Amino acid sequence: MPAIVLVGAQWGDEGKGKATDLMGRDVDVVVKFNGGNNAGHTVVIEQPDGTSETYALHLLPSGILTPGVTAVIGNGVVIDLGVLFEEIDGLQARGVDTSNLRISANAHVIAPYNRTIDKVMERFLGKRKIGTTGRGIGPTYADKMNRIGIRVQDLFDEGILRQKVEAALEVKNQMLAKIYNTRAVEADAVVAELLSYVDRLRPMVCDTAELLERRLEAGENVLLEAGQATLLDVDHGTYPFVTSSSATAGGACTGSGIPPTKVSRVIAILKAYTTRVGEGPFPTELDDEDGQRLRDVGHEYGTTTGRPRRCGWLDAVVGRYATRINGVTDFVITKLDVLTGFEQLPVCVAYEVEGVRHDSMPVSQSDFHHAVPVYEMLPGWSEDISGCRRFEDLPENAQRYVLRVEELIGARVSAIGVGPGRAQIIERHPLLDA
Repeated sequence: MPAIVLVGAQWGDEGKGKATDLMGRDVDVVVKFNGGNNAGHTVVIEQPDGTSETYALHLLPSGILTPGVTAVIGNGVVIDLGVLFEEIDGLQARGVDTSNLRISANAHVIAPYNRTIDKVMERFLGKRKIGTTGRGIGPTYADKMNRIGIRVQDLFDEGILRQKVEAALEVKNQMLAKIYNTRAVEADAVVAELLSYVDRLRPMVCDTAELLERRLEAGENVLLEAGQATLLDVDHGTYPFVTSSSATAGGACTGSGIPPTKVSRVIAILKAYTTRVGEGPFPTELDDEDGQRLRDVGHEYGTTTGRPRRCGWLDAVVGRYATRINGVTDFVITKLDVLTGFEQLPVCVAYEVEGVRHDSMPVSQSDFHHAVPVYEMLPGWSEDISGCRRFEDLPENAQRYVLRVEELIGARVSAIGVGPGRAQIIERHPLLDA
């Protein structure tokens, strides 16, 4: 059975968790293949008595909430073990079974010194800061590339672990003391902290690439879930205001060990408007009452950080870019209900840079920074759409909005979110192969 990739089409926070949870009823394995606890998913699950439960996930794949689904943390993820077990404990306290969690032996571990370095580097950069969450993600990926990282499997050999920690600290303590004027980190304390997780971690760890191969060969559905999103990808995003991992469809293969030939479908999540957090250019950003309205109605505050998100109108240029970079076959538009009540809905169809029109993303960061959106105005609607379950149930102008966006982004819209609840979604086309 081929694998399916799920990515974000913008700067993250598009609602991938809800889409993953929706498909989780029909998939057997959900894999997180990149990122760390610098991003999160919020999933709202309705209960039989009419109430709802809201879950904020940071490291765990959203499939962990669906009974019977195997949740996998792939080799492309960097793991803060303290955060991992805090999240597991929180779910177990609410009655969620986490026994199906599997973790790649090759995933890298966020060491305490990398959290320290992340924070002091942002302070040192001042106005040139990237806007990281300060959780050690970037420095851990840097260690991975520099081949001085610590992998999950290293924790099971104390001698190897100590050698690696001491080798890393030889350089890092010099940097902390002489450049950042910060106290050196003790190797013994780092080793002790990491070893404290070993007994609990050991039963979860395996060769997850081999596990995924077996499950695919057995005809099971495997969903590969991205953290962050296309414009935060370290290669294809708005560099340097990006994350440190590969958040596009290509990263799904390297971050999980599944070969590209096994991927049959790429589903991208596109919010009905646009948000981003941190620093960096954002052509359609609204610094006015409309922007604040989108933030308030859409509850646009970070799942992991609580930071208010920057908000703006939908950018179809970004959508087309996501289609091209990821090979998107299907889009899921989320939060369409947030647009209810706007008399007109501007959609960015191109940019103007110093008098020159750009119908695609400018090549240079400087041009993108100076891009002025070219808007097409679409009529809004005032009807409540939260109860709609068929496309035909939507107000005519809401239908027109979706159809025009579909035309502009170059791939079909297969599902539409009309509220935060698990059932508040319209399926136009099946998201899984029959």
